[in-house]
Amino acid sequence: MAEWASPKLMRGLTVAAVGLALVVVVLGAYTRLADAGLGCPDWPGCYGHLGVPDTEAEVQAAEAQFPDAPVEADKAWIEMVHRYFATALGALILGMVVVAYRVPKGIPNGAAGGTPRALPAALLALVILQGAFGAWTVTLKLWPQVVTAHLLGGFATLALLWLLALRLGIGPKGEGMAPFGRLASIALVVVVAQVALGGWVTSNYAALACPDFPTCHGEWAPAMDFRQGFDVLQTVGPNYLGGLLDSEARIAIQFAHRLGAVAVLVVVGLLGWRLWKAGSPLAPWVLGLLAAQWALGILNVLLNLPLAVATAHNGCGALLLLALVTVREGAFQEIQENRSPITGANSE
Repeated sequence: MAEWASPKLMRGLTVAAVGLALVVVVLGAYTRLADAGLGCPDWPGCYGHLGVPDTEAEVQAAEAQFPDAPVEADKAWIEMVHRYFATALGALILGMVVVAYRVPKGIPNGAAGGTPRALPAALLALVILQGAFGAWTVTLKLWPQVVTAHLLGGFATLALLWLLALRLGIGPKGEGMAPFGRLASIALVVVVAQVALGGWVTSNYAALACPDFPTCHGEWAPAMDFRQGFDVLQTVGPNYLGGLLDSEARIAIQFAHRLGAVAVLVVVGLLGWRLWKAGSPLAPWVLGLLAAQWALGILNVLLNLPLAVATAHNGCGALLLLALVTVREGAFQEIQENRSPITGANSE
């Protein structure tokens, strides 16, 4: 084994990658919410530069090359900072793959089974795909399907990195989780679906389609157009900055997101309550993040979508996802440990 390639180095890289991935997710949300997704009309550079054009000559040349995209330096820098951090994350994950394959199998890493290899390899493939979605976000001019998929890819990258950290013995152990495995799995599915709905809300600029809460335009069941609102076959090509849907279609999207929030409240709330009754140290995290996410969602509406609150809503959703991954992974590991080698029976 190369001296530099050690389980300790792998754990350090994984911790750094988890932190960096969380930053990238939050920066991605900030970029979308600040309407900076097209701050640079090309990819991977910005108006053909590694940075943002800043001299008068560079700005004039950039605007001559992209006459439909005048230089807005503040938005362009937001987009480029996001790209810099995403690129750094990709390089870090590549390094993790190299280290994982240089450490011989079976070398202890703080968890059972030695240093994982499949997860780092899957993460590298995912981050490459994320790069492609980043390019398509620009070239397809914020097409909602691509923007939503890019958001889900960011959350998936963060969740898999956290899963890798847990399997390397980093973070809470999630002891006593076996009885909650199925409910945690359902909660994960519901939260991921809600993240997708949230991405569809932001990519179609439907966050303020209902300016009041809990009603929408003073009604419990306002006029809605679900067919148009969830038409995933809409034309590719127009510039989607600002959105193209009419009011009733955006209301349908926002209404679906609110229904999804109720489903999250019920399922994740039930999981948190059961964890609390069992005395699990994860219960306060699950219930606290759930409460914070609901509060931030309501404040988004009542305060007219302030940038800081909307960005925090995205970040809190990511942390809630990680809390559920912790519960589910704890249950999975306990089930594997308790599985009978003869019958294959387990404790669930």
